[in-house]
Amino acid sequence: MDKKILGVVAGIIVVIAIAGITLSLPSEEIIIPPQKTNEKIGLVINSPNQAVTLQDLDDVYSKAASAGIGRSNVYLFWNLVEPVRGEFDWKQSDVLMSFNKKNNLQVTLYFSVINGETLGPFPSWIGKPPIQSLGDDRVTSVLDAILSRYDIVDTVILAGDTESQFRFYEQNIPAYKELFNAVYDNIKEKHPDVKIGNSFALHQVLNKDLNHIVTDLAIGDFVAFSYSPIDPLNDIVKTPQEAKEELQQVFDLAGDKKVGIFEISWSTSEFVGGSEESQAEFLEKSFEFYSENESELEFFTWYRQYDKPDGTCVFEEQEIGDNTVSVGASGLGGSEHIIERLSNYICNTGLIGTDDSPKQSWNVFKKQIQMTN
Repeated sequence: MDKKILGVVAGIIVVIAIAGITLSLPSEEIIIPPQKTNEKIGLVINSPNQAVTLQDLDDVYSKAASAGIGRSNVYLFWNLVEPVRGEFDWKQSDVLMSFNKKNNLQVTLYFSVINGETLGPFPSWIGKPPIQSLGDDRVTSVLDAILSRYDIVDTVILAGDTESQFRFYEQNIPAYKELFNAVYDNIKEKHPDVKIGNSFALHQVLNKDLNHIVTDLAIGDFVAFSYSPIDPLNDIVKTPQEAKEELQQVFDLAGDKKVGIFEISWSTSEFVGGSEESQAEFLEKSFEFYSENESELEFFTWYRQYDKPDGTCVFEEQEIGDNTVSVGASGLGGSEHIIERLSNYICNTGLIGTDDSPKQSWNVFKKQIQMTN
């Protein structure tokens, strides 16, 4: 069966519609006084629930910021931002960006020209063009609008799980490089301080021997990586120390570029070989990696704040606006067994449980950030 996967698949998540709330910003925004934070260290901030209120979001962002992080990831899809050509819909993004700004967080923006095996999702007015026909002017226009509206965005990831897109279509790499370089140059003219790059799933690159795709696409200001300590069946097969050693390979892959750790995770699901103890141990090991390589790292973001309810992380089909999103399904293998393991891995990667009880790793996370300041 052809599965459609929504959520994180080797580092990709989407912004879900915020249900049951009024998507308008307060007329007088309250800014939390600055505390000692580390702008390089981030956390993927999320609610444990599918439907959230503004108060829920305020609470989860406040809790995340209290750990001492200095950034978060915001995931915006083009079809949500520009549903009609030249007409922008900021309702969702204004809400998310306002909470980041309120909590003094810089933003790493994921804007999916490439989303694993999927292109886009693009707005319906664009259709479903190949990379060769997408047009750098259109990409530049929407990115410029986003960056002009939100000055807290200092980093942009144009493509995620990029290796999955070109695994069987390496002939399209030159066209993407041409598109990326044109967008890069255009955006730099208006937003010279914003850094732009692509992201790759390190575990998939290593499991499937796709190193050459990364080195060929080591362009822009940095090369970003997501990382999960899993094999092709989505089982945790590394010890925390082995996972730390595997992370070290990002520097060889990135060449002379700086490295961004876009999403790094460890699941506590026993179903895939995880536990709270091993998650906490790997979190410590990952901060050792950060401390040893800080000068070479652009950012370092943990995935994620909260667990999600079992069964809500992988779906057979999900419509996002006018598009059906299919992310990495064939690359992961299409069997029920593999999809089930993926779902269990993803839903249990939080540092806090769905019942709001902190795991061991939440206190470790806060302690490790304090040690970096």
